[in-house]
This record gives sequence, C-alpha cells and structure tokens, in this order.
Amino acid sequence: MERIKQKIERCERRKRRIRGKIFGTAEMPRLSVFRSLKNIYAQLIDDEKGATIAEASTQSPEIKDSYGGNKAAAAKVGKLLGERAKAKGINQAAFDRNGFRFHGRVKALAEAAREAGLKGVT
Repeated sequence: MERIKQKIERCERRKRRIRGKIFGTAEMPRLSVFRSLKNIYAQLIDDEKGATIAEASTQSPEIKDSYGGNKAAAAKVGKLLGERAKAKGINQAAFDRNGFRFHGRVKALAEAAREAGLKGVT
C-alpha cells in the first residue's frame, strides 16, 4: 500500500512541476492530455477564462468505432483535435502532458496534432 501512495505522490509532483510552467491563453491555449487504460482524451484550455476551447477523445463519435487504448487511436485523436483547433483559428498550443511520460500514446497524439497544424506541441 505504501508503494502505491509513493507512486501517486511522484505522479502528482511531476504534474505540478509541469503545470507551474505552462499557462494557456486564447491565442496559445494549453493542450492537456489524459490517458486511461482504454481511452485517451485531449483538450485545448484557455486558463485566463477557465474554459475549454476544443476537445477530442477516443469517445468522440468520429473515432468511437475503434479501440481507444493504442497509438493509432491516439494519433486519430491528435489529428481530430488539430482540425478542430484550425477551424477555430488556433495555430499554436502549449503541450501539457499532465505527468505522463512523453512516449507511446502521448507522443503519438502530440505528433498527429503537430502534423494537423498545431505549432508548439512538443
């Protein structure tokens, strides 16, 4: 039980360290990623207003027919989010990996969003 608490504390510490450096605005929102075992979620957030500008996930109707826990699904989510951001006139985003390591599904989502036209997603 103690090891689980330590793991959660480490993850929370990483999350706070990342969030302390990133702040989303209307011109350059924060791209926040959440990864669960079966799905992946991403949203563009304007922290000044506290509002979500655009969102995409493996639960979205355009993607929902496939399994959401792999890199291919994460790439679809990144592409869909990039397209929705372009439709709203957003070209840049600050990437908030939310404490997750930048590899696998998180990396696939970021690369797909970058290819779809979002700059600054690294």
